[in-house]
Amino acid sequence: MSAARIYFGNIYSALLTVAVGMKITFKHLFTPSVTIQYPEVKLKMPERARNRLYVNIDDCIGCDQCAMACPVDCISIDTIKSTPDQDLGATSTGHKKRLHVPKFDIDIAKCCYCGLCVYPCPTECIVMTDVYEFSEFDRHDLIYHFSVMTPGEIELAKAKLKKSEEEAAAKKAAAAAAAKAVPAAGTAPVPQIKSDGGSPPQPPTPSTPT
Repeated sequence: MSAARIYFGNIYSALLTVAVGMKITFKHLFTPSVTIQYPEVKLKMPERARNRLYVNIDDCIGCDQCAMACPVDCISIDTIKSTPDQDLGATSTGHKKRLHVPKFDIDIAKCCYCGLCVYPCPTECIVMTDVYEFSEFDRHDLIYHFSVMTPGEIELAKAKLKKSEEEAAAKKAAAAAAAKAVPAAGTAPVPQIKSDGGSPPQPPTPSTPT
């Protein structure tokens, strides 16, 4: 390939690149601009916009998968196991609820709106909404508390769990003691051979036939 052909080829490529890059600029050059009178007038958010998080706590099973997926640790969850006599019901998706959720906090000031917490949720209780107007004067007001358990309900759940664990441990210890006692009662005593201080008795020597 000749040097002249390379030279003019580079010029053509440069001009084509500029034309493609300025296409949108020229398009808006002849389009009249419109000023949106925000906040009186607001643009409609896209269908899959990622803004403030919302949690339907009635559908939360306390699996902690959203908190583990969060790259900035803005989700904090505490759970308490339910006792066998408690029925916490089921979620709208049919999942059995086995854990109390006394704490489900989201620090939206730390959220990076990546949406990674939404996808692993098995009950789809955490979603990203189209709400984007939630500025506060105090950053502590950006910590959202979604749990609905009162301090009294939390203490009651902890007390029930502690009592249930103590009863289960007592039953386990009683079962282990009973299992040890059964073989000991059915074992016959081993006879002891006493000697008068001499050498221990020897087995009889077989006689040699003549």
